[in-house]
Amino acid sequence: MAPAIRLFLADVDGTLVTQDKILTDRAIAAVAKLREAGILFAITSGRPPRGMSMLVEPLQLTMPIAAFNGGVYVHPDMSVIEQQVIPDDVTPAVIDLLAAHNLDVWIYRGSDWFLRDPKAPHVARESWTVKFDPTVTGNFASVSDGVAKVTGVSDDYDAVQKGVDAVRERFGDHVSAARSQPYYGDVTNPNANKGAVAQYLSRTYQIPPGQIATIGDQPNDVLMFAHSGLSIAMGNASHEVQAAARRVTTSNEDEGFANAVERFILP
Repeated sequence: MAPAIRLFLADVDGTLVTQDKILTDRAIAAVAKLREAGILFAITSGRPPRGMSMLVEPLQLTMPIAAFNGGVYVHPDMSVIEQQVIPDDVTPAVIDLLAAHNLDVWIYRGSDWFLRDPKAPHVARESWTVKFDPTVTGNFASVSDGVAKVTGVSDDYDAVQKGVDAVRERFGDHVSAARSQPYYGDVTNPNANKGAVAQYLSRTYQIPPGQIATIGDQPNDVLMFAHSGLSIAMGNASHEVQAAARRVTTSNEDEGFANAVERFILP
């Protein structure tokens, strides 16, 4: 028999919430059932810490929250546990390389979000999602130190992938680069990725990887699949992401998270 699951680590967008960024009643109830069963529950996302604060109360979160794909760990009260930033000498070149692929560039630093064009694609929706507005700047040079995440944004999905690939090829071990959505390419510290998040929680709570379950929908979630005994892909995930998981649930528009908890996690 497979060992009992003691910790469930979930991605947020495309997984825990619907396409409209809604946390459903069934998702809330599923997390309550995990708690009743003595199973720890944690979340990780490319979102900034403030962008996950609205999940704390309805889910009664108590564990560290891994923002920026593990670039910053915070307590549920948003106090910082630890953070890992992109090397300061690398950040300006990453910005230039993403811009060279015709991507809008967003910078996340501390609790702030910086960009050049407030009317660019996805800005309004991102503001609604994370519940705070960006700071508009004409000069990234003044905010390029201590950066937790740089995001390249475009509705040209091929351009996003090419930008991510170019960053990964040029900067190698100095950064972690992956798509968090088809239209977002995220660049973080090399130790800030969802695989490292699963490892961090495993060490911190002394839970073997075989007793951890993970669930997600994007290529950057595959990194945490590799460090868990049970990996679950969403029904809205690509074929490649689904192929990397041990189980596949329904889509986030069809209560995929709650269905995964009830079908695969709870005894």
